[in-house]
Amino acid sequence: MTLVPPATVTPPSSPPRRRALPLGVLGGGLLALGVLVLLSLALGSNPIGVDEAWRGLIHPDGSREAIIVWQLRMPRTLLAIGAGCALAVAGVLMQALTRNPLAEPGLLGVNAGASFAVVIAISVLGASGVGEYFWWALLGAGLAAGFVHAVSARRSRASDHARLVLAGAALGACLGACTGIITLFDTDAFTSYRLWMVGSVADRGTEPLLALAPALGIGLLLAAVSAPALNALALGDDQATALGVRLPVLRVTTFAAITLLAGAATAAAGPIGFVGLVVPHVLRLLVGVDQRLVLALSAVLGPVLVLGADVLGRLVAPPGELEVGIVTAAIGAPVLLALVLSARSR
Repeated sequence: MTLVPPATVTPPSSPPRRRALPLGVLGGGLLALGVLVLLSLALGSNPIGVDEAWRGLIHPDGSREAIIVWQLRMPRTLLAIGAGCALAVAGVLMQALTRNPLAEPGLLGVNAGASFAVVIAISVLGASGVGEYFWWALLGAGLAAGFVHAVSARRSRASDHARLVLAGAALGACLGACTGIITLFDTDAFTSYRLWMVGSVADRGTEPLLALAPALGIGLLLAAVSAPALNALALGDDQATALGVRLPVLRVTTFAAITLLAGAATAAAGPIGFVGLVVPHVLRLLVGVDQRLVLALSAVLGPVLVLGADVLGRLVAPPGELEVGIVTAAIGAPVLLALVLSARSR
């Protein structure tokens, strides 16, 4: 499917020396991700050495190390990688589609929509596992994304970014209040919900990973198809149309990708904030505004942030741990504030 003739939106070719930065960011991200994977397989309530984790990884022979690596820590590691990739790419897509640098699934109510749908599934339908409430979370995320997209489409001025953020904040607050009311009067639902709502990849098993994988694959494919046209969309609707972009097709494709990625990640791991906001901002400072580069690199740096937060959460309070949603908020808020202050000083 072609949304726009590629030649009309391809940025001018850069000198070879200027292409080193994206390659350097990609190489550094992959290296950091490899190190974090080994640490994730080694660290936990029953820590093993990195060399033992590597031996158990490449020799799944039923030994103690192999059992710990493959049955206990590999599903958790892969879930962190998948959720980080999905949330970071969804953040890039939402910011590009709305042309709003503050757009992010958590800030614009998409996570709140998924959370509310999960509570309804638990309280009313008696759902108890990810496989049972996964599609409800996708539905809730889709309805919330549709709301903020409708608000964005009806903006009277291109510079009216505050209206979109306020609408998303109001939606999140409203859904959060409804969720709180239900869990207040339904203690059984609260017991199940509180284990999910903090945002964690621990003790999830393989079920959420299997549910996340197809949505992640389809969402990334839609994101790749949309990327060239998003460069043209940054110039405005009129200019994008003049360049050959089919705006209705682009919006539907990007909207579907955001819903699949953010909804699936939230259903599988719970609400994890700041990933879709911090990663795109950092990447735009490093590699510029080419959406193709930002999307590709966010699929690497998103997992680095989430998996790094998960590893850090295991280190700060042994033998217990902090959930990844708490750690990403603790990391993301200061980083975002530093970026804002840095941009203002420049």
